[in-house]
Amino acid sequence: MSRVLVFAAHPDDEILGMGGTLARHADRGDAVRICCVTDGSSTQYAGDLEILRQKQQEARKAAETLGVTDYVHLDLPDMRLDTLPHVEVNRVVERQIAEFQPDTVYSVQADVNLDHRTVFESVAVATRPVPGQTVRRLLTYAPTSSTEWTPAPVTWWQPNWFVDISATLERKLEAFRHYRSEWRDWPHPRNDRALRVHAEHWGTVVGRDAAEPFMLVRGVESD
Repeated sequence: MSRVLVFAAHPDDEILGMGGTLARHADRGDAVRICCVTDGSSTQYAGDLEILRQKQQEARKAAETLGVTDYVHLDLPDMRLDTLPHVEVNRVVERQIAEFQPDTVYSVQADVNLDHRTVFESVAVATRPVPGQTVRRLLTYAPTSSTEWTPAPVTWWQPNWFVDISATLERKLEAFRHYRSEWRDWPHPRNDRALRVHAEHWGTVVGRDAAEPFMLVRGVESD
């Protein structure tokens, strides 16, 4: 059994980018924790506690649909992580790793979204392969409506790790339906049809009906 820790910058990152993979981890009995680093709403909906609670409820229901009940929602400022001292974000990420002791970590890809880039940079710091580090595999995932919109000079996204989600795609779509606050009509990338097309596209890349793409940042094999 693996211990899997997933870092998201905002509620819905993890479902958009790797909902099918999360369901696979849960199905095989892995210990899975999702950690959303920001409050998810304070910039867009300043002072609106109702939408804050709604987003948190949506996130938990979506995770539970995939079989994940360990969901940690932190309260760093949404859309303003780049205004914080780097060490402050490092500290909350390091605390999660020290507490959960994962062997596998997924981080949101560093893309055009500055919150995503900040989270990845802190995860990269916290997972350095120093003696005693529990993390043996670090991968990034790509939330739709973000990574694919990033100009090439800003980020390097070249997937080299793929997970067959043919058996869990429907649960990914069901999970995202809980995110009513994030749903957009086709042809925006955040809806059932777009997520299915995205999964089927990556499936064709690796000869599967549906897949999710990742970048393996580091893998360490040991006894």
